Amino acid sequence: MDTSPEARALAQLLRRTLTLPEALLWKGLKARRQEGLHFRKQHPLGPYVLDFYCARARLCVEVDGFSHGAGHRPIRDAQRDAWLRLQGIETLRLRAGLVLEDIDAALSMVRTTALPRIAAPE
Repeated sequence: MDTSPEARALAQLLRRTLTLPEALLWKGLKARRQEGLHFRKQHPLGPYVLDFYCARARLCVEVDGFSHGAGHRPIRDAQRDAWLRLQGIETLRLRAGLVLEDIDAALSMVRTTALPRIAAPE
């Protein structure tokens, strides 16, 4: 799948400037690699940059802050999720507040979404 040069450049910048919830989730995701859950952070895909992506599970994990509920953002997020679904990729959206308040619950949600997708036949 082609990735735009703009998305690649943005991904490089975003990898260096993770938000606090993204950094906490990234630390937890790295610790879960022993379960076969290898995630990439700020992964460019097509015209988008995915917060976290597990290719084996075809799962995108997005950490949504307050702005994701305002303005045109919900519509843009829905369009992005639909595009990813057409590529066979599921999107799991986690509230930034959940990640900050209960990282174990957030990681559990990632695990329970990702593991069946790895085990499922393609």
